[in-house]
This record gives sequence, structure tokens and C-alpha cells, in this order.
Amino acid sequence: MSNNHIELQSDTQTRPTKDMREAIASAEVGDEQGFNDPSVTVLVERVAELFGKESAVFLPSGTMCNQISAAVHCGPGDDIIAERSAHIVGVEAGGISVLARAGAYPIDGDRGVFTAEQAEAAVRAPWRYAPRTRVISIEQTANLAGGTVWPLETIRSVVEVGKRHELKMHMDGARLLNAVVASGIAARDYTQGFDSVWLDLSKGLGCPVGAVLAGSSEFIDKAWRWKQRIGGSMRQAGIIAAAGIYALDHNVERMAEDHANAKVLAQKLASLPGLHVEPDHVETNIIIIDVSASSADAATWSKRLGEEGVRLAPIGPQKLRALTHLDVTAEEVVQAGEVFATLAEGELRAS
Repeated sequence: MSNNHIELQSDTQTRPTKDMREAIASAEVGDEQGFNDPSVTVLVERVAELFGKESAVFLPSGTMCNQISAAVHCGPGDDIIAERSAHIVGVEAGGISVLARAGAYPIDGDRGVFTAEQAEAAVRAPWRYAPRTRVISIEQTANLAGGTVWPLETIRSVVEVGKRHELKMHMDGARLLNAVVASGIAARDYTQGFDSVWLDLSKGLGCPVGAVLAGSSEFIDKAWRWKQRIGGSMRQAGIIAAAGIYALDHNVERMAEDHANAKVLAQKLASLPGLHVEPDHVETNIIIIDVSASSADAATWSKRLGEEGVRLAPIGPQKLRALTHLDVTAEEVVQAGEVFATLAEGELRAS
């Protein structure tokens, strides 16, 4: 429990553990911009190896990873194909249109996943009146669609479309390790064929800040120029890179606990009046809760839950999103379910 409440708003709310703080305090550091920070070097080399890529760069945020990738891959007016709910489309303040001067071509997928046929249909024919399709981007897992794990065979078929049209392939891998833990498929199998891929350290891995972007050496050289350009270069960044190294050593396999807790909560919520949850679709640590059959909207539910010590946020007028993570115990998940039950069967019952 965080600050006397059960924190289900996001896995970004995790706080570094005592052992992670000790790793941070004892980190070897140097000038990251001069490639002289040993902790940063260890971290980026480990992530590049994890993804099967030549090189990687440490960045302050996952959004910066997406934005730099778009800027490297695209020219002015180019299109990026992505699922409509993807972070790069709707949760980055239109950054791709500002920094890369590119546009998004949204596809309506099934729970955040689109098919190779949909990707093929979205690729624009060469025509001087139309934007040039340049990138296909997928989000693993699909966040706002409920933490959906992209099936490997679907990924590979989409990659084939991209390569056939000589497009760049980008993976928003913010929660890629959640997919790895849930599926048992190695990270480098998911990332094969992608020109850029990144991992967020500040979500399920429990770090206070940071993300790592990987790709070819040529791509990372170009990414470094953008990192410098938009203020992402740091100095003694080993202080925070050490948290990432600790997380890769200690916080990956334990994500299975978060997934199990999410399923427990989803099953409880699915049994309550006025709430629609699909437990069979809870694959990782994200639960989407539809409250439209109750007597209150999502904002009201969020407010009342908060007053009862359970914090989560609306993602639409009638939908809530709950995320489990290392700061939420199995006992707290049961407690949260009971709070939901009290409200669902009481003042916020089905209308």
C-alpha cells in the first residue's frame, strides 16, 4: 500500500525498494554523454543483448523513445501506422507531428492488435498527393486495450508486410517484459525484424525513471543526435541506470505475481452488478472496467473508490483502468475487490 491507499492507478506509481535504493546509492558513475558512465554502459549493453540488437541508448522516458524513433525513421509528412489506442497516437501530446513532423495512420484493431491484412490495407500506394507510409508501430503489450499480448505469429506476419514494402518497424515495448513473462516467449523472438524497440524501466520493473531504446548501431548513432537535440542527454546517469540493472536481475520473473493478482481482481469485479470485466482477456497486469451499466460514470467511481482508499483513474467516460504491480500485494487486491463490491451493491449499484 502506498501512502495509506491501494495504488491501482498505474504501474508507473511503483517506488524503488530498499534493495534498489541501495543499488542506486552504490552505483558507479561517470559522464554519460562521454560514454564514461560504467553503470549506463552495463545497462544499455544488457538491453541490446536482451533484444538481439547491436546497440542501445539510455533515455529519461519511454515517450522520448517513441519520439526519437519517429524522428529518426520519418521525414516531414510521412505516416506511421499504429493501432488507434496506441500510446504514440493519443497519449504523447501529438509529439510525432511536432518533432518528426509525421502523422499517425490509426488502425482499429481487436483489443489493441491489428492483423497483417489491416496493415497491408493501410500502406499507401506511392502518389505525390498522399503522405508516404514510412513506419509500422506496434505496442507490446497493448496498454489501453487491456494489456493484450501481441501473438508472436501476428507480429511476424505484420513484420513481413513492413519488410515487403521497405518500411521501418518500431516496437513500443513499454511492457514487453510483461508479455515475455506471460507467454514464456523470449524478448528477442518478439523483437526480431524490428528496426527500433524500447523497454520502460519505470513500470512493472519498479525503477523511478528511465527507458532504453535499442536498434542497429547506425540507428542509435542517429538517436543520440536527437537525444542531445531535445535535452535527453544526462551526466552521472549511472545513479538511475543502476536501478535498471537491479530490476533486470530481480524484478522480471516476479511480474507473474502481478498477472495473477490482476486475474483475481478481474474475476471478483466480473461478478459484481453494474460492472463489465472480461477476466479471460486479462493476460498481464491491466484490467479494463466498464461501469456503463451502473448508476455512475467512471469519474464518480474513481472519486468514491479513492475516498475508500483505492486509487485508479478513468480512461474514458464509462471506463476505468486498474493495474497491478510490485507495490500491490495479493491481500490488497482482495481488499480492493471488497471495496468495489461495497460500492457496486450500494450507492453505485446497477441502474
